[in-house]
Amino acid sequence: MDTHNRGIMAKRVFLFLCASSVLFFGGGAGAQDDASRIRVNVVLVQLNVAVTDRKGNYVSGLRPEDFEIVEDKIPEKLATFEEGNEPTRRLIGPDSGHSAQSVVKASEPVAPEMTGDQGKFQASVAGANVFILFDTSNYMYRGFVFAQDAIADFIRSLEGVSKVALYSYSRDLSRVSALTPDRSQVLRGVRNTVAGDDAALYNCLLMTVKDAAQLTGRKAIVVFSNGPDNASLVPPEDVAELAQSTGTIIYMISTRQAEEEPVSTAVFERMSKATGGKAYFSKDWKDEKQAFASIRDDLAHLYALSYYPQPNPNHGWRSITVKLVGKDLQKYHIRTRDGYRLLQQTQASSGGLSSSGSSASSQ
Repeated sequence: MDTHNRGIMAKRVFLFLCASSVLFFGGGAGAQDDASRIRVNVVLVQLNVAVTDRKGNYVSGLRPEDFEIVEDKIPEKLATFEEGNEPTRRLIGPDSGHSAQSVVKASEPVAPEMTGDQGKFQASVAGANVFILFDTSNYMYRGFVFAQDAIADFIRSLEGVSKVALYSYSRDLSRVSALTPDRSQVLRGVRNTVAGDDAALYNCLLMTVKDAAQLTGRKAIVVFSNGPDNASLVPPEDVAELAQSTGTIIYMISTRQAEEEPVSTAVFERMSKATGGKAYFSKDWKDEKQAFASIRDDLAHLYALSYYPQPNPNHGWRSITVKLVGKDLQKYHIRTRDGYRLLQQTQASSGGLSSSGSSASSQ
């Protein structure tokens, strides 16, 4: 297959896989209320933010008023705030004039119930949902057992994480263990994995992002890869953009074998950085365990911020800037994604095509 045809096929595969990965808060796509008015859902944009000092140590104890969010040069107001595994605090509601489009009627988004008089979400909201994507391609023949051990230790060490899923990939994706709070079930799945075919990392990562995109709240994908991708049709740039637009963090743990290929190294680093994650390159199994420990610590120290976007005519890529307010805080470093693309969905109805809604779900 020549390069041109391969590119066309890759784009078709990407569009097909993305077709059902759009998130709509409040029950789905917009529907016509009458001939002149369209009902759409309020969009809640969620961000994961890591704050570190010059030595890379996490900065804790920050308050909602310490953060400033700007979308497309438009100041935004925080709707919810969460530090680490603490319960989420609701600061403002969707009825505060923060609708996705000023010309439409906004509906209430799906949101967790409030508890007591403290204005906090139920504890079940705290924590993250973590998908582990394990390379079981033929690149993984050497050190396979060590990799399984590192993943198993990572699963056992996760605290404050609501649910964990284990997927594996070679040429195809295998959902070894669906998202579950049962750690023992996931650990059994780790031991049942076997190495095999060529590596279609980007194809399988895209499908994992699609699964994660259906969730609200914090969600992360931890990829363990032992080599480059040699079988995908989907370009990594499209995977990274979908992860950004659905608020899914991607962490990459790879080995020296992948690091020796400059293209894979650059792709892994760009993809993780774009989503607010990190890339690690391990020399041996001890480094693998250290990388997993670093990811565990990162998940435990993230600030989760959300906002309802102010009216914005931009229906494409929207840039996001997060800053710390105050002279004493500007010395710290912020790591998060830098934007999202409004995802469009058109549904067929008895009278033809209904209006498209858009979602900016993200964490």
